[in-house]
Amino acid sequence: MRSTGPALYAVLLGFSLSGCSTPSAQSLAQHDPWEATNRRVFAFDVWVEHHIARPVDDGYRTVVPKFAREGVHNLTTNLHEPIVLANDVLQGQGKKAAGTLSRIVINSTVGVAGLIDVAGRVGISYHDNDFGITLGKGGIAEGSYLVLPFVGPMPPRDLLGSAVDGAFDPLSYARFHGKDTWLFVRSGLRVLDTVDKRRDQFESIERTSIDFYATTRNLYRQSRRALIRGKNTGAMQLPDL
Repeated sequence: MRSTGPALYAVLLGFSLSGCSTPSAQSLAQHDPWEATNRRVFAFDVWVEHHIARPVDDGYRTVVPKFAREGVHNLTTNLHEPIVLANDVLQGQGKKAAGTLSRIVINSTVGVAGLIDVAGRVGISYHDNDFGITLGKGGIAEGSYLVLPFVGPMPPRDLLGSAVDGAFDPLSYARFHGKDTWLFVRSGLRVLDTVDKRRDQFESIERTSIDFYATTRNLYRQSRRALIRGKNTGAMQLPDL
């Protein structure tokens, strides 16, 4: 879960960027008026991927066996599913909401607090959903393309969606001893799992792209549009550090 602090910072950053340079006609055609700055931020994110995220993931893959990494993935996915459920409900997706609720109940109990994806094994598969998708289904435009440090592509619609999704996280309201530590550990595990799961895709696209930035921008938009249309496909993003 991302806090609203970075989101508000990014909104202010976006406003400030609008006056930094005159966008080219090609950038405007791509709805990317801040392309020059976005490319610099993107280059920084790629540097972080190469010099920080990848070495950390190398250690993670070396020390933690595959079955344990799958357990981490299942756990972080289970903890994220209340956000998916809230957006299923907001979109009036009754069948999907029932499936997500079933996944939460089954995996939180029989699946040992989410470490085992029992629901997936019996045919109740996971699907992505967030408030950015909810806004898109409601007809809200993506807005000008934006790339954030350590986050990657995050246009205004998805930036707002990310901030609102934080309000759908039950742990935001829970009160228990060690909550801050638990939230920090959970965030770290989610970042580590995200880097690990997307690494091979990231490397493949980088290796085969003539213009890695433009390719990432196109793939991100295509993936988000597919999710808004109801097709379950993961959004291509830079690692969320």
